[in-house]
Amino acid sequence: MLAKRIDKALNHQIELEAYSSQVYLAMASWAECEGYGGIANFMYIHSDEERQHMLKLIKFVNERGGKAVIPALKKPPVSYKSVKDVFDNLLKHEVHVTNEINSLVEICLKERDYTTHNFLQWYVSEQIEEEALARTIMDKIRLIGTDNAALYMFDRDIEQMNVISAAQDNAGA
Repeated sequence: MLAKRIDKALNHQIELEAYSSQVYLAMASWAECEGYGGIANFMYIHSDEERQHMLKLIKFVNERGGKAVIPALKKPPVSYKSVKDVFDNLLKHEVHVTNEINSLVEICLKERDYTTHNFLQWYVSEQIEEEALARTIMDKIRLIGTDNAALYMFDRDIEQMNVISAAQDNAGA
């Protein structure tokens, strides 16, 4: 049975994962409307991944005797100044999610809920990957600067990152 404090914290994380999905979806829509098909596909895929993260939490909470609450969500930003702005916001968001996961892990340790702590280690590892990916992308965008030809190539390359990532995920599954 989940302690009330952990149930509440996990439900907060469910809300954050759902919001993350919406943020990526809004970024995908912006990119698609701006003509960045590769970036849009990258964001659509990541939106789906965030939704899966939320579902994993919902199932865990319910299986542990808690009550997962499906949250109402605030509207994510829908407009961005540039591709750099999109990925800058993505990195900031991922850092925020990492901080929230770390706070959740800390609560589990204080409550001595080692089962939930163990479950959350997957999220800890996932956040390391998410932040590393966002930082790698930001490094590439800094290299591109204002070169439109390079931005075009980046848009094509990021679509390939999705294909490679999906192949690696399927190989590990």
